[in-house]
Amino acid sequence: MPHIAPLIFAAFLFFIGPARAQKVEILDQGKPTSLRGLSVVDDKTAWVSGSKGYIAHTTDGGHTWQWQQVPGYEQADFRDIEAFSDKDAIVMSSGTPALILKTTDGGVTWKLKYRNDDKACFLDAIDFDGPKHGFALGDPINKKFLLLETTDAGESWHPFTNMPAAMDGEAAFAASGTCLRVNKNDIGIVTGGSVARYLSATAPYKKWNAAVLPIKQGKESQGAFSVNLPGFVFVGGDYANSKDTVKNAGHLQIPLNPSAPYGAASIPSGFQSCVEYIGDGANLSTGTSGSNISTDSGQTWRQIDGESFNVCRKSKQGKLVLLAGDKGKIGLLKN
Repeated sequence: MPHIAPLIFAAFLFFIGPARAQKVEILDQGKPTSLRGLSVVDDKTAWVSGSKGYIAHTTDGGHTWQWQQVPGYEQADFRDIEAFSDKDAIVMSSGTPALILKTTDGGVTWKLKYRNDDKACFLDAIDFDGPKHGFALGDPINKKFLLLETTDAGESWHPFTNMPAAMDGEAAFAASGTCLRVNKNDIGIVTGGSVARYLSATAPYKKWNAAVLPIKQGKESQGAFSVNLPGFVFVGGDYANSKDTVKNAGHLQIPLNPSAPYGAASIPSGFQSCVEYIGDGANLSTGTSGSNISTDSGQTWRQIDGESFNVCRKSKQGKLVLLAGDKGKIGLLKN
C-alpha cells in the first residue's frame, strides 16, 4: 500500500504549481497616455482607454493594438470603457466636462451620448449587466452619489430614481472603473475619503445597504478603490503611499450586517486600484505597487509582479486576462 503523505504532498504541488507560475508579460507600452479603462470581451477582443483622448482595441488577444486619439476629445480623460464586441464600445470621461461616447463601427466614429459641464459632476466608472442596461457612477452632488442609468445600450442616460446617500467627505475613485459593479440583480459600490464603505442595492433597487469596510480610510487618498461581484473581495489602501501594506484588502461577508466587521484585511504588496475574479477560485489585484494573486477570497495574497498597473480585467466570454497602466502599458497574465 503506498504511503499517503507523499501522495497528498504530490497532489498539493499539482494544484499550486500553475498558480505559482503566473506572471505578467508586457504586450505594449510607450504611448503618452495613462490607461485606466479596460474591457475584455473575449479571448480575441479587448479595449483600453486613457488620458489625452486615447483609446485602443485588439482583435488578436492583445498581440497588436489599433490606437487612436479621438478627434475633438484630445483633452478627455477616458477613465473607463465598456465593450461588447470588436465594433461596439462605450467610453466615459472624468473631469469637466463629464462625457459618455459610443462607437458602433470599431472606433472609426464616436458619437456623444452624454455631456455635463457642471464642475461638480465627476464620473468615476461605468458598468453594464447586459448589452442594453447599465449605470454610470459619479462623485456626490448635494450629498447623493450621482448615478446615471441607460436602458437603450448607452444611447441615452438619465438620473437614477434612487441615488445612494453619501457621508461628508466620502467619494469614489476613478482609478480602474471598478468601484462600481453591477450584475443582473445587484449594484455594488465601494468608496473612500473620510470613510470607506460598501453600498449595495438589489433589484428593484428601492433600498441601499451600507457597511463600513476594514480598510485604510480617513484621508482623501485612502479607501476602497475596487470590488468584485459576486466574489465580494475589495482592495485599495492609500494611493499617496503605494508601498503601505496596512489594511489594503479584504472580503465582505454576505448578507451585510452594518454593525459587523467584514473579514480580516489581508496584505497585498501595497496600494491596489483594481481586483478581478479570474477563475478557479483566484482573484488578481493590481496597482502602482505591483500585482498580486489570492486563492482564498482575499484573505492572503502573493505578489507575482512588481510592475505598476492601474487596472486588470478578465474576458467576459473566455480566459484572457489583461492589465493596463501608465505610459500606455498593457500586460497579459500568463500561466
